[in-house]
Amino acid sequence: MQSIRTTNRRRALLAAGSVLALTALTACSSTDGGGSGGNGDEGGDSTLAQLQEAGSITVGFAGEEPYSFEDDSGELTGAAVALNEAVYSELGIDTVEGTLTEWGSLIPNLTAGRVDSISAGMSILPERCEQAAFSEPEIMYTTAFLVPEGNPDGLSDWQSVEGTDLEIAVMSGAIEAGYAEETDVSTLEVGSPQDGLDAVDSGRADAFALTGISLRALAENTDAAVEATEAFTAVIDGVAQVGAGSTVFRQEDTELLAAYNEQAATIIGDPDRYAEVLGEFGFTEAERPPEGLTAEMLCEGDLEAINDELGLGS
Repeated sequence: MQSIRTTNRRRALLAAGSVLALTALTACSSTDGGGSGGNGDEGGDSTLAQLQEAGSITVGFAGEEPYSFEDDSGELTGAAVALNEAVYSELGIDTVEGTLTEWGSLIPNLTAGRVDSISAGMSILPERCEQAAFSEPEIMYTTAFLVPEGNPDGLSDWQSVEGTDLEIAVMSGAIEAGYAEETDVSTLEVGSPQDGLDAVDSGRADAFALTGISLRALAENTDAAVEATEAFTAVIDGVAQVGAGSTVFRQEDTELLAAYNEQAATIIGDPDRYAEVLGEFGFTEAERPPEGLTAEMLCEGDLEAINDELGLGS
């Protein structure tokens, strides 16, 4: 049984590795950091080999239920963690340690070598792909609003907040912050889902925008007088914002990324196995990525082309 525990220690393992050009996201530079992948796959043992030798990997997580969070006993859990656990165990890495990090600091901590990967269900976006390497899509996204009970402003989709004077809480660096910027929606940036809930509960924000499955979990686990709206796919400038999240690695850790993708595909491509690993966290077939959607497509950011490729329309 794989061991999962949470720690705020910064791991400091020696870093080196040989370059294997197995992915289009490979970068030529190496990082200076204290994580086990500090120099990626450039010279010496690769990050994958180091992690296998140590039998342990440190992941950055943002405390967002149901993706990656600490349970009541302080153990690291969640859908993204469960998937990581299943994949890493097949790669000979039996212990997953978590470093709780504010959302906006996840990629900086990764590139600085403070963690070996990010386990937070992070959306695959072009600007993020310039900084880090994303595994193939693992989780499909929809958006929802956390609102006061009764949904007094009648929020239903992104268009229901456009052109209003409503103050919408968004997590710093999250995809919903991008939607708001593109549509001139007034926002209050928060550092965590709990901060977003508190902003709505206190009246500092009229609603909190986040992924639908996250807000359902948040609403179910609080005594605050709030509720989650029905989830929707945001439409920005007439284009459906197809979104998916995945595990994130340093760009130079190409061998680790390739090994992870190969093993993860056996779970993501099998509906029964996907439900077995992620189902307990509320994930269903609706959250399983469709065949044909790739990290490369999402990194290119041509949503109209993705809509056409997957037959979704706009």
